[in-house]
Amino acid sequence: MKNKPLESEIQRSLIRKYERDGYMVVKLILTNKPGIPDLMLLKDGKAKFVEVKRPKEKPRPLQEYRIRELEALGFDVVVAGNE
Repeated sequence: MKNKPLESEIQRSLIRKYERDGYMVVKLILTNKPGIPDLMLLKDGKAKFVEVKRPKEKPRPLQEYRIRELEALGFDVVVAGNE
């Protein structure tokens, strides 16, 4: 049985992919907003956010709240890596 990849491994892979696609990728580590997504993607004058999860994992309630909050402000937010 294959082990699930670590979230940090998924994140590194996603960062490489997004950078190849022309995004500036900012890793959001410690902010004044707990639950904020892991990555901010900048391109063409717009920002997108990515919450990174391991396969079959879902965002925690505070992360879900922050995702809805960002979407209400007009930002695109995706949960990636949990397929």
